[in-house]
Amino acid sequence: MTIAIFRDRTCETIQADPPILTMLYPFQRLVLIALTTAIAAPAQAQLSPEAVAAHLEGVMTTAEQAAVDPNFVSVRMTTCRVTVPDATPDAANSIYLYQEQALSNNLAEPYRQRFLQIVPGEDQRIESRSFKPESPEPWVGLCDRADRQVPTAALGELICTVALRESVLGYVGSTPAAGCPASFRGAASITNVVVLHDDGMDTWDRGFDAAGEQLWGADGEPYRYRWLAE
Repeated sequence: MTIAIFRDRTCETIQADPPILTMLYPFQRLVLIALTTAIAAPAQAQLSPEAVAAHLEGVMTTAEQAAVDPNFVSVRMTTCRVTVPDATPDAANSIYLYQEQALSNNLAEPYRQRFLQIVPGEDQRIESRSFKPESPEPWVGLCDRADRQVPTAALGELICTVALRESVLGYVGSTPAAGCPASFRGAASITNVVVLHDDGMDTWDRGFDAAGEQLWGADGEPYRYRWLAE
């Protein structure tokens, strides 16, 4: 099934199984239409991990959104490139990133830390593979350090993959329709839809319990991360 995403005056379609409709609906400014017939997309060259990584590196914040909507808090997301010296040869085309999220008023204590492996996927897509470090504390503030070498063993467990493809919006992707396993704020699984664009990133991050009931996350508006001016 094809889902049409309308952002402002731009329409984009993403391929998805029917269960992803539950993951996405409802939103106020993201209009979703499930089409019964898939729309053929033009052939595209294989995306470069470099292009996607460059779109993630830097500092983004939801401060602007939080200032006008009390349902959101100000969060800062910091992402930087890291080196994995002992990466296996089959990871030669990969780019590794470190990413942490923290409340803007408590940057010293991030509530989420991940290592990302940006790697070519199938069907002209790029996969963003998310690893959860077993011992996250030593990596707090890693992006402020000159030495950002991380051994493979420290990357942690692969917990989720988002498949991204290039679009007129920028880069659009999602987790599998069933979500990814989780143990965060009572959620047993997490789903996400991501749109990377020139202004930053919009995410529809949602947590569900074992019965499939939504516990937290986007429910009307996405989390709107915008580049922090230097």
